[in-house]
Amino acid sequence: MAGSGVRIDGNTLRLPGGVAVRFIRTLRLPETGTHPLPPGLGEFPVRRVADYADRVPEEWRARGGVMLPVYLREAMWLSFAGTVEPAALQVGVGKVCAISGEPWRGRPARGPQNYVVLPRQPWLDGINSGKGTVRQFVAVPLGLGATVEGQVTGEEVWGGVQLQSFPLRPDVLADWRRQERERERSMPAPGGYGGGPMPGGYGGPMPMAGFGAPAPMAAPAPGGPPPAPSAPAAAGAPPWRAAAMGLGVGGSMRQEVYQDDRPLTDWAETPAGRVFVHLVTPPEWRRITGEAPPPSPVDRAAYTSAGLPWFDYYDEDAEDLAPTDTLEGVKPVGDWLGDDLDPWQQPSAGQVLPLKDAPGKPVEDGDW
Repeated sequence: MAGSGVRIDGNTLRLPGGVAVRFIRTLRLPETGTHPLPPGLGEFPVRRVADYADRVPEEWRARGGVMLPVYLREAMWLSFAGTVEPAALQVGVGKVCAISGEPWRGRPARGPQNYVVLPRQPWLDGINSGKGTVRQFVAVPLGLGATVEGQVTGEEVWGGVQLQSFPLRPDVLADWRRQERERERSMPAPGGYGGGPMPGGYGGPMPMAGFGAPAPMAAPAPGGPPPAPSAPAAAGAPPWRAAAMGLGVGGSMRQEVYQDDRPLTDWAETPAGRVFVHLVTPPEWRRITGEAPPPSPVDRAAYTSAGLPWFDYYDEDAEDLAPTDTLEGVKPVGDWLGDDLDPWQQPSAGQVLPLKDAPGKPVEDGDW
């Protein structure tokens, strides 16, 4: 199986070309109304599928990539903080493009645009479903028809999240680097998008004791081995199948997906790296890895009652990418799972903060 060029650095996926992606736990929004950006509550742990090849389904081994644990109806967003050089990043949810609603493609495209531009796009909370808004990524099992994949294609085959990065063409990248060197020589301090977490903590995770931050991994007993996963199935046993998870959508929030202002020909036609991200239920995570999953998501009312911040981000120099009819029509997971019983408390105006105006074993790629 060929390598993907992707590596895990802590819980960060590093794709070739300087692209950095983290999966951030967050509060789930109500499915009606439009809301401020919810906070980051810590990173999802990420592990290589190849490290547990004897404990995952055969199709996971074939697809390679990584896995992370997620609860039913848990919300997440993707952080791109730390991305260095310009890149076009495709984000798929069950191999449906989260930006255009089109089927997964092997190259950048326009009409509609099927990628986000990094590091200009600092994060992505959901599918591009409205003018200046997105609908939140929410985990849901396959088989109900509630995923974006199920609603757009009529089938639920893939699940998970797919990432694929494209650098600038070598000559365009060389020119960009030259301009950056000239700019840095003329400036007293470095600047630009994506060098680190955004002010106010939205661009990076915000672990908070008592508010849903991931628990630390259990340490082995002194002098003893680390916890071991359960043994693989006996020879001749029927193939084991994990509970497959995908992404549906939840509430709407104010967020722009930026239109690319470069010519499409500036981007390479072949990806520098790609990765399939499998979503694992917490019980399966424990069975496969031997690790405790993060605690269940935080109570939203408790977070808001404590006076903790929500966020609002606006970039007056960027142009929002218009949504497609395909993604505008995707329905929230509550249409399948019923009413959201988690209490909701609207944040006060003072709680909404304005923003703006490594090494490791290679991740295996597979057939998907």
